[in-house]
Amino acid sequence: MTDASDPTPGKLADNIAYFARALRAAGLPVGPGAVLDAIAAVEAARIGEREDFYWTLHAVFVKRHEHTILFDQAFRLFWRRRALIEKLIQQMSPMAPGAKKPEDKPKAGAARVEAGLNPPKQERPPPKEEERFSARLTVSDREVLRDKDFSQMSAGEIAKAKRLIAALDLPNDVRPTRRFAADPKGAVVDMRRTLRRSMRAGGASIDVAWRAPVIKPPPLVALLDISGSMADYSRLFLHFLHAMAERRRRVHSFVFATRLTNVTREMANRDPDEALARAAGRVKDWEGGTRIATCLHGFNRDWSRRVLGQGATVLLFTDGLERDVDDTLEFEMDRLKRSCRRLIWLNPLLRYERFEARASGIRAMLPHVHEFRPIHNIGSMETLCDALSASRSRDADPRTWLRAVA
Repeated sequence: MTDASDPTPGKLADNIAYFARALRAAGLPVGPGAVLDAIAAVEAARIGEREDFYWTLHAVFVKRHEHTILFDQAFRLFWRRRALIEKLIQQMSPMAPGAKKPEDKPKAGAARVEAGLNPPKQERPPPKEEERFSARLTVSDREVLRDKDFSQMSAGEIAKAKRLIAALDLPNDVRPTRRFAADPKGAVVDMRRTLRRSMRAGGASIDVAWRAPVIKPPPLVALLDISGSMADYSRLFLHFLHAMAERRRRVHSFVFATRLTNVTREMANRDPDEALARAAGRVKDWEGGTRIATCLHGFNRDWSRRVLGQGATVLLFTDGLERDVDDTLEFEMDRLKRSCRRLIWLNPLLRYERFEARASGIRAMLPHVHEFRPIHNIGSMETLCDALSASRSRDADPRTWLRAVA
């Protein structure tokens, strides 16, 4: 540990830099500028207690509410020894130059801990490693993350997966609407514009104007199951929906467990993390039970006529494990299918090669969907984008799973 008479600030600045690197590995977006701000904040505050030191670093490094838990765990693991932290903080405080007192010398145990936290200069990593490469992923990293299950990802891998989801080639499916717009290559005569042009020329000639239907992507309506068995997948799928909405596509997002909640306005925020935080703040039954039939009934009664127009596509995101299965579930599924152009069921259970539709809830829902697809990793999201861009494909025919069990 640096002598008190040494004008240099000691090792605390280096340890703050190492702590920032640990936060970056845990998934927090900490850059070199935040490290400099944290060192400056500690120097300006003249902190002398562990709690003040904790909240000073928290104010600089934590930008999202959901990052508080990761920061707290990383802080407790990195700054384990209370006495050592206090001695490191004292090195940043102003002291009069003079000889070091015998009682101020560190003990043997603290010296060993200090040696572990402060490696020799020749063993330190080169400065190039301090640069942020979080926005770049190698080919091997992409391949590993593409096939890795969302439920098995660490915090750092989830952060990388979010960036890959934002960079996906999203579907470009378009459909003609009932509205028309001027188009010189159109096949329909625009009588109003044609007469207006003829009047300008005094009726001596007729300049025919043409029009064509406006082509737009159909609305996308997502019904997400956020019960306990689906929580690891629903959060990342919400990032996928946010990326779809960012491309100026009409996306209506609904989440359900024991009740149905419309989170479309919350998901309209430009920051995906902020959007998910607002959506989670509004939902009261996150990671609760599952009442699929009740929630579908509420959607069909209150929202279907509002959002399922203009050839909408519905993405039903659930594992189909309903508690109480009766005729209501089958009736509501049939009504939902008749109200939309295309109903795609996304089920994480399809990640298992030996999956069979034996659960009563799954068997009641399967006959009333157009497609049945897996959704458990980035690769399945890419396949979903291709399926949305194309017409209905036979490879996801739900009748295949029913015939396998029959």
